[in-house]
Amino acid sequence: MTMTASHDHAPIVPREHLDFDLDNPDIPKYWMSGDPFKTRFFDAMSTLFPQGERFFITSVREFRDQITDPKLLQEVKDFTRQEAQHSMVHRQYNDRLKRQGVDIDAITESLEEDLFRHAQQHLTPQQRLAITAALEHLTSMMCTCFFERKELLETSDPRVRAMYAWHAVEEVEHKAVAFDVLEQVAKVPRWRRNLSMVLVTIGFPLTVARIMHGMFKVDGFNFWQRLGLWAKGLWWFYKPGGLFGPTLGYYAAYYKKGFHPWKVKEMPSYGTWLQVFNRTGDPIKAGNALHAAGQ
Repeated sequence: MTMTASHDHAPIVPREHLDFDLDNPDIPKYWMSGDPFKTRFFDAMSTLFPQGERFFITSVREFRDQITDPKLLQEVKDFTRQEAQHSMVHRQYNDRLKRQGVDIDAITESLEEDLFRHAQQHLTPQQRLAITAALEHLTSMMCTCFFERKELLETSDPRVRAMYAWHAVEEVEHKAVAFDVLEQVAKVPRWRRNLSMVLVTIGFPLTVARIMHGMFKVDGFNFWQRLGLWAKGLWWFYKPGGLFGPTLGYYAAYYKKGFHPWKVKEMPSYGTWLQVFNRTGDPIKAGNALHAAGQ
């Protein structure tokens, strides 16, 4: 579907107490096609979410007292509740990674230093909000593009896939909140918005790559094995028709004059996830349905 900037979109619905059976020991270590690179790419992003979602919440709520639109104020509240649930579920998943030997505590402390010490000291609230809006766009872009392509997660474990499907659905629902606060309340100019996207485009993948590199070491891969993983993985990322190529149009839209998140196409299977979840209350069944509806 194609949305407009008129608030004509699905409501933001916080969903709590979801069970993805993430503590089940029969979830494979390399749950995505048995592939260490693909699995650790998603695992590395999971390690970022608890602190990242907290940063998003803090950045948006700094402007809460300036919001006069009751609809936007309610959306900020619902956005906060959704992001808090994302943090909670990904902490549970990260405990699984910790049992594999990944130093989650060190990753968390590093993010704490970057997001809640350096950013607070050296960036203005407007700059922190611009970074949040940029990261929300990237997250929504990945969610939409990953889940509309059925082959990407075809042979992944359904429980982990369901966690990411739920996260994807809720990212789509609240993807315009930080942007609306950025434009309507903080009045951040377009050049600042775009500069923040450039910085995030550089910083986010480097952070994920650094964490993945550490995970490969923990997994016992030697230098040459890690080099092989990166060579194969980068081809998966950037080959024609690869992971990121089809996302370029979505990504570039952010820089355009008159951009609004609801002007960008949504995943066609969003409605499928919603119908199955509302009928069953089971996020794993909903995740399977969303995947099956992919193209």
